[in-house]
Amino acid sequence: MTTIISAGILLAFALVIFCVIKWWNMRIVGVTPVPLFTFIAILFTSGLDVGLIMFPLAFDYPLYADTAAEPAYAFTNPLALEFGFWGFLIWAFYFLTSFYFCAIEPRVKFFEIGIVKLLNNLVIITTCAFTGALFLIYMPYYIAEVGDGETVIPAFYVICFLVILAAAYSSTDIKYVRILSVGSTFLFFALILGMWAYAGMGLGEFVSTAGNIGGYFGNIHKFILPLTEYHEFYLFWWFAWSIMIGQFTSRFVGGLTTWQLLAALLVFPSIPLAVWFSVLYFYHLNTIPTAGLINWSMTVVGILFVINSFDSLIRLYTDNMNLSAERLGKLPYVLGNAVALFALTLAFQSQWLQIQWVGTVVIGIYIACLIYIFVKKRGEVAAITTSPEENTLDFDRIKTAH
Repeated sequence: MTTIISAGILLAFALVIFCVIKWWNMRIVGVTPVPLFTFIAILFTSGLDVGLIMFPLAFDYPLYADTAAEPAYAFTNPLALEFGFWGFLIWAFYFLTSFYFCAIEPRVKFFEIGIVKLLNNLVIITTCAFTGALFLIYMPYYIAEVGDGETVIPAFYVICFLVILAAAYSSTDIKYVRILSVGSTFLFFALILGMWAYAGMGLGEFVSTAGNIGGYFGNIHKFILPLTEYHEFYLFWWFAWSIMIGQFTSRFVGGLTTWQLLAALLVFPSIPLAVWFSVLYFYHLNTIPTAGLINWSMTVVGILFVINSFDSLIRLYTDNMNLSAERLGKLPYVLGNAVALFALTLAFQSQWLQIQWVGTVVIGIYIACLIYIFVKKRGEVAAITTSPEENTLDFDRIKTAH
């Protein structure tokens, strides 16, 4: 598996470099463009899931700090490692797929080929369920007041199903995307400020803690290929998300040039990630308890992130398969998606399905797409100089989309 993910990463970064050089100053417009802040909010809340909230304190920081058990992490500090697993360079994957679906796919139509469409939809559905499984598995840790703090009890299954149900309902109209994305972004910022205040963290302490992120930029080359099996898991996870998040968010790109899109994706999501991880690292270093209001607050924001992720992915695969709420009826659409995804969530929870398999399929799709373009569509791609003409920079278009 290490060889597969390493080859996939090197291919993806090579394609990023090629696209930026060839189409450096080309203006990119999606089918329903939105202003930059809304676009970043949609990308941030759709492109990240509950792991952002639940992984660092529950698992990651203790793991990275134990260099005796895992010497591969000894070259830098846990905060730099966490940022490297979630931030900056890794967002180039989303640039690549967003650019592709904005500028190249309308001319190539690779994802309209029957077998490709089937595989893509299976990837979307299974990754969606993986998000639900993470939420379910880690819920006992964050709602320790319910149950024994370790076991997934029936109440958690009910919460998980209701979250999926809410996401299925919100996916019935695209207007909810903007509301959910912007709203949950502001709540995420509020959570950061609240946890900052609760910890009694001064500005100097924040700056001192956040300075540890420099360990990432000083060793950025070491994060390109897998450091450990756990890092490999993260990279497969990013690959599994990359095509569908690019496919979804590409429709909202609002007139950025190619290099601006890359810069926006690398920088803007990384800023709140750096602040969030720094505050959590302060909690870790000072063993500050999070029981009670803090845990509940993190859980609420985590739930909103899950709803955002599910919303975007449900909308994507139902659009691809022409299974819209208008065609099926709102009730069958909502219940059908909720039941199917909850069943798959239970399959991931039991580890019958693994995200590494999904990531491998995505890498295969990357390679197949590249071969298809080279063999059949090389001329069309070489001739691209603009986004499709029908994509006009009209920020009001989203108000009439459904």
